[in-house]
Amino acid sequence: MSSVVHPTQQTCDLQAEIAKLTAKLAQQDLHIRWLEEQLRLSRYKRFASSSEKQSPDQVALFDEAEQLQDEASEQEQEPDTTATTVTAHQRKSRKPRIPEDWPREQIIHDLAEADKVCPHDGTYLVHIGDEIHEQLDIIPAQIKAIAHVRRKYSCPCCEKYIVTATKPKQPIEKSIATPNLLAHVVISKYADALPLYRQVSMFKRIGVELNRTTLANWMIQCGQLVQPLINLLAEAALAQPVVHMDETALQVLNEPGKSPESQSYMWLLLTTGHQPVVYYHYHSRRHADVPEQLLGDYHGAVMVDGYDGYQSICQKNQLTRLGCWAHARRKFIEAQKSQPKGKAGKADQALAYIQKLYAIERQVKDKTVDERLKIRQTQAKPIIDKLKSWLNKTLQHTPPKMALGKAVHYLHNQWERLVGYLDDGAYPIDNNPAENAIRPFVIGRKNWLFANSQSGAKASANLYSLIETAKANGLEPFSYLQRVFTLLPNAQSLADIEALLPWQLTHHDSYLASTEV
Repeated sequence: MSSVVHPTQQTCDLQAEIAKLTAKLAQQDLHIRWLEEQLRLSRYKRFASSSEKQSPDQVALFDEAEQLQDEASEQEQEPDTTATTVTAHQRKSRKPRIPEDWPREQIIHDLAEADKVCPHDGTYLVHIGDEIHEQLDIIPAQIKAIAHVRRKYSCPCCEKYIVTATKPKQPIEKSIATPNLLAHVVISKYADALPLYRQVSMFKRIGVELNRTTLANWMIQCGQLVQPLINLLAEAALAQPVVHMDETALQVLNEPGKSPESQSYMWLLLTTGHQPVVYYHYHSRRHADVPEQLLGDYHGAVMVDGYDGYQSICQKNQLTRLGCWAHARRKFIEAQKSQPKGKAGKADQALAYIQKLYAIERQVKDKTVDERLKIRQTQAKPIIDKLKSWLNKTLQHTPPKMALGKAVHYLHNQWERLVGYLDDGAYPIDNNPAENAIRPFVIGRKNWLFANSQSGAKASANLYSLIETAKANGLEPFSYLQRVFTLLPNAQSLADIEALLPWQLTHHDSYLASTEV
């Protein structure tokens, strides 16, 4: 005899099964949406521009985003339609200009004597002016040998007193490399991203036989030579109220206790404004103890990305940790790329808010700290408040697995750090200066791929620091290194070393270094 299922129980079972299938379908639908998003994003990365620049029409979406907020809540204020004045970008002339102070050579193109007579009346022509067309010429690299001759003298009477003239100390004693040659190799590798093996080939073309090992040893010794200057750069950076930090991967083949395929890191500590510093630091790992080592007892504000390794030192020293709006914007740009083509979505709304914040930053760029703070409080804070309201509503209905979900959750998790820049006119809105400063290293890494040893990586950090700090202070880096390699070996005091800091030199001083004997 078969058992009879009670109708109520059967209904409950069917409802449970329907709920189970509905949840499964929703999960599958979400997975399909995610796959479609990944496909659109893959196509975009393959075929579209990688620029983060937004269309000028993006600002219009700011009002659209506000309108959606108004529809969701009658208590929302009317959108702020006040126009933000932004200084127009002045496009630079594309025609190269030849500086007035460059050496010049004249080639006179004159008429033959027979042609200096008027064909009408035979009168001798008078010179009334010139037409001048200037060209740029280049003198290929030239090599010469410099012999240091030290005169020796003795007393002709006793023949016991002998004295030999001294010569300036060299950056690498008993080496064939002059300060000029060392500066050339350093700039070629670290400023121009030319690997040493390519430089060996270039030297060979002009008749100089140098091998890669020799050049590598020169780089290591130069990196060690400038260590006193590097220490001063680090001290100067930590004397500033705000520092930027960032890090990027580096492969070191002969790292003790690690495989050649493992990653080490190049860390960056940067300050902007007066006497900017770009300080690179090599370490074998990406860990919280590295920023603790770099910052020491620093007690200012730190602009970093969302990496958790910075939090320990921020809590320990009670640092003001600032978040990077460029990182937040980048995540919404990724979400924007994954949207169906031709359709605006929530990512566009977020980007419209963020673009409005950046428009204000362009407006206050040249203002004083107090003026910048006032404008941020009166103009940026209302936008921040509306973005927060948008975020709270969007967060509830956005799957975290989707690109938009990742962007929204990043914005939510980093919110307090992101809005910190409103509290002080000296605080930056993003970490772009650090990302720009670390870019030369990233470009170089694509060419020379890896460092052979710890000593080589440390030397690279020191030399990158000097070059990029010199550039940040308006100096021509080759001439600056030329002066450093000439004068630093002969420094007798701390004052002598401090005199070689980039901000102690003017551009004219650095340029003259190339003419000093």
